[in-house]
Amino acid sequence: MRLDKYLKVSRLIKRRTVANEACDNGLVTVNGKPARASYEVKEGDQITLRFGVRTVTVEVLSVQETVRQSDAAALYRQI
Repeated sequence: MRLDKYLKVSRLIKRRTVANEACDNGLVTVNGKPARASYEVKEGDQITLRFGVRTVTVEVLSVQETVRQSDAAALYRQI
């Protein structure tokens, strides 16, 4: 699954266009390297998001195309 879509499905970022812009601006890294929106997310990847002064790091536990809102947090584990 593409990185921008994973960020939207997991609800780490609310909209896919915002996720795409965050990747283009270098605010998203995967395994310590800046990642493009087209990066293929795999289980075990570590994604770091920078929201202004706040930084969020998560580990990908599962990759699914569609998820209910209540189950979205099960896709990742915050580090």
